Amino acid sequence: MATVTLRDTEKTLTDAGEISAFLAPFGIWYRRFEGSDQLPENANDQEILAAYDEPIRELMAEGGYVTADVINIKPETPNLEPMLNKFNKEHWHDEDEVRFIVHGRGLFHVHPKNEGPVFSIEVVKGDMIRVPKGTHHWFDLCADRTIRAIRLFQDVSGWTPHYTGSGTDASYQPLCFGPMYMPARGV
Repeated sequence: MATVTLRDTEKTLTDAGEISAFLAPFGIWYRRFEGSDQLPENANDQEILAAYDEPIRELMAEGGYVTADVINIKPETPNLEPMLNKFNKEHWHDEDEVRFIVHGRGLFHVHPKNEGPVFSIEVVKGDMIRVPKGTHHWFDLCADRTIRAIRLFQDVSGWTPHYTGSGTDASYQPLCFGPMYMPARGV
């Protein structure tokens, strides 16, 4: 399950309901898919898309998305650093950024425009997230440098990053902890 961290206060949210309620005022939706895909580690893109066909179709109908693909990043992915450098700087897109995580972990940082603090959303298998178009954000991989996600698009050409040049991203380290590192409530 996702972990939301308000980076300037280190407050964390790990309950799906709390996460959804916190993200809603920013236009970000978060959902969990608890199904099991039973996919082998070396599943190809078509096998992944077929395993998640039903939730993909539901999301496409709901958001007007017309195409889906799979991004599969591992430490041995060719040209990994240049690829990651496209997305680890604050930017925005002309269309929604929709991700359905099927393996691994990643970290979205969101910098709301005059609406609140910078926060991060660590996503894991089963997390579905939509960052609306125009939202200032950046993305980093966690230490294992592994993520496999289904991406949904309204128009592939609209997904180009537009960099803000603010430098805000340089003030926040890509720290992925997940729920296992969170202190128990009331401690």
